[in-house]
Amino acid sequence: MSRIDATFARLQASGKKAFVAYVMAGDPDYDTGLEIVKGLPAAGVDIIELGMPFTDPMADGPTIQLAGQRALEAGQDLEKTLAYARSLRETDDSTPIVMMGYYNPIYSRGVDAFLDDAKAAGIDGLIIVDLPPEEDEELCIPAQAAGINFIRLATPTTDDKRLPKVLENTSGFVYYVSVTGITGAAAAQADVVGPEVARIKAQTDLPVIVGFGIKTPEAAENIARIADGAVVGSAIVERIGTGQSVTEVLDFVKSLADGAHRA
Repeated sequence: MSRIDATFARLQASGKKAFVAYVMAGDPDYDTGLEIVKGLPAAGVDIIELGMPFTDPMADGPTIQLAGQRALEAGQDLEKTLAYARSLRETDDSTPIVMMGYYNPIYSRGVDAFLDDAKAAGIDGLIIVDLPPEEDEELCIPAQAAGINFIRLATPTTDDKRLPKVLENTSGFVYYVSVTGITGAAAAQADVVGPEVARIKAQTDLPVIVGFGIKTPEAAENIARIADGAVVGSAIVERIGTGQSVTEVLDFVKSLADGAHRA
């Protein structure tokens, strides 16, 4: 059983929903970013999404774009992002780590080399937003063969004809993007998201986690009620970008986690 599977089994057994937190590796700098990442489990985070900074993040809004720029300017790269996972695994062997980003840095490193390094570092899953199901042979199939979940995004425009293709080789969980557009652009609405989650769950046994547009503990609670969990990224990254302390950021994360766990 993977760490992701074990986490959902534990949460289900205790009647809780998952809280997933996204942070950009290396933001605002290597040491501060690592301190935040290592503090996430104690703040109630069930799954960590670790952003891979990239120069052309087409799915991301200004908040996460700026975080990626800060990280790149501070010298963050793919190797240092893997080092985050290795460092966390020195003290935490149970919290799943999902790397989220774009294919170019992985392609540049070489798929086989990347997967070997990711597995050794303790990475549990990948979300690569610019690789559609038609390109599964590129990374999805090799990743799953290496024991790393490949998590697919479904969106409001993923209709019933497209959905089976999206779900075909997905594992770990399904990430439902609650709004059309880029990260941080709009607020998620539970009454709109609920029927979409139900539609996806009718076609898969995988947990369905909802992200994009969740900015408050109340929103995390409302969304987690109608899904298997909630993801928050931009609202956390924004606080890092404004220079809040590690303690302040983690206190905010805990408030979000508490909200999702109340659902």
